Amino acid sequence: MRFLNFIQQRWRGVSFRFFFVALIDFILLAAAVYVGYALRMGSLLPYDVGDWQYVMLVFPVVGVIIFALSGQYKTIWHHAGTEDYIKFAAAYLISFIIFLIVNKILKVAAFSRVAFAIAFFAGLFFCGGLRFSWLMTKSIHKNNKNENRLKTLIIGAGDAGAFLARDLMRNENELYPAGFIDDDPKKIGMRVSGLMVLGSTADIKKIVEDGDFKVVLIAISVYNGKKIREIFNTLTPLNVQVRILPSLRELAGGQVSVSRLRKVKLEDLLGREPIRINLDSSMNYIKGKRILITGAGGSIGREIVHQVLCNEPAELCVLGHGEQSIYLLMETLNKLNLQIPVHSVIADVADGIAMQSVFDKIKPQIIFHAAAHKHVPLMELSPREAMRVNALGTRTVARLSGKYNAERMIMISTDKAVNPSSVMGASKRLAEKILEHEQHNYPETKYMAVRFGNVLGSRGSVIPKFEEQISSGGPVTVTHPDMRRYFMLIPEAVNLVIQAGAMGHGGELFVLDMGEPVVIKEMAELLIRLCGYEPYKDINIIFTGIRPGEKLFEELFYDENSVHGTLNPKIFVSNIKSEQNQIQSDAELDTTLEYALRNPEQALSLLRKLVPEFNVTA
Repeated sequence: MRFLNFIQQRWRGVSFRFFFVALIDFILLAAAVYVGYALRMGSLLPYDVGDWQYVMLVFPVVGVIIFALSGQYKTIWHHAGTEDYIKFAAAYLISFIIFLIVNKILKVAAFSRVAFAIAFFAGLFFCGGLRFSWLMTKSIHKNNKNENRLKTLIIGAGDAGAFLARDLMRNENELYPAGFIDDDPKKIGMRVSGLMVLGSTADIKKIVEDGDFKVVLIAISVYNGKKIREIFNTLTPLNVQVRILPSLRELAGGQVSVSRLRKVKLEDLLGREPIRINLDSSMNYIKGKRILITGAGGSIGREIVHQVLCNEPAELCVLGHGEQSIYLLMETLNKLNLQIPVHSVIADVADGIAMQSVFDKIKPQIIFHAAAHKHVPLMELSPREAMRVNALGTRTVARLSGKYNAERMIMISTDKAVNPSSVMGASKRLAEKILEHEQHNYPETKYMAVRFGNVLGSRGSVIPKFEEQISSGGPVTVTHPDMRRYFMLIPEAVNLVIQAGAMGHGGELFVLDMGEPVVIKEMAELLIRLCGYEPYKDINIIFTGIRPGEKLFEELFYDENSVHGTLNPKIFVSNIKSEQNQIQSDAELDTTLEYALRNPEQALSLLRKLVPEFNVTA
């Protein structure tokens, strides 16, 4: 009964067409036996009639049964790949061995070994050739349709490129692959997946023009933003479509297909490979803990929330001042059907009474402090507000973290805190100093800060502004042609926050190796090209002048000699104490902050008193 059920399962869903294929296989295998005996005997009618007729009947029956049980009649041979032919050959070999064993046991037929060897290879050729002919017929049919499809060039003849080419050839869509480009000199002139490797990326312009390619697909095995930017800049004037596979780390297991292709995005062109940090061990300190995230409705805060929730905290409190952003965050979280208690709080981090109420209720063990004012020009007009939220807010959260015996507090800072020329940068520098001061007051709590550059995709990023200007026809406004900034992605920024929480012992400043800074003018030009326009021709770029508080170039540390590497080569650390002009006493800090809040007109001068390195004329 079990055997019958097994047979039924293997044949379930098999159509009449596949029964027809089984009949053809039977005829071909019988013909193979006949050919073997005829060639061996040198006659079209072999003398040993009884034996060869027996073999002509039994061997095809065994072969067809094994083919059926191995799923050969469920294979769509028009789309077959190498692995399908390997499975077919294995099934054929098994059927041959089974027939030999059956014949050996029953001793029914005596036959020439040479005859059956010929029959074996003839059967493999006949049945295999039948399957290959279907594939060739499909290929010829596709080639006849290629005039209506877009001729495609694939950059990268490695595993991803080969997978992609085969997927394009098997499936009828708007693209048909006609060649590869690869920088490996050993591959040039060779064939990969049946397509010629036409040259290297240095020859790409000539190859695209001479070959009349319409689409270029980037499938580079080692993701390199600088290289992709060079390719993109070369291809843009050629009026070809450019698409790219996501990072191959996201395509593990060979899951490469046409559906994974997308348009090139700005983050692909950063000029460096995005930093990826293994968080498996780093997140252990979060599991089973009560977590508080301030500024949870912001771009960075939301990402911290999602990454923290993936690592099973005991309880989570998301706190923000903007009710709409927290509402939208909670709407997203409610759809996830979380088993972890999540509390939402609308509060100002500078409100001591409200924050103490939160600490009383939640008693957080880990605090991620992302709440801050970050807009440079607006804070130039509101120094009191910058001091109130960025400095006093940090003071409030840090002091409560110590009083309630929190294990860690991780604050997000900015590269603008180094030799600040803006009110925002100076207020964040003051927040760093406050963190070091509280580390001295509460040594059992580990305080650390993380300095970021600009974050692509965040609400304060310049990119949405550029995109809006491009969509409205321009011009795109850039403050200065030499303006440069460090850029990173939101997941990178949050990875660093999480890693800092695991690595820090208290009193550290962490900074990510963000590669070379990006010239803002060049970024604007890239965005214009990504939108299908030509800079200065279709969309103009104008320079408006440096705004108050801005610098042409941001720094990462005060003293590079105090900077040390970590176990992760992309993360650097400096001790807050090693940086200059620390706060001397609680009384000095409290008195100055309280006076600044009561006297807004004095806020700027008082900020300079607390942060002497603040250069308002820079």
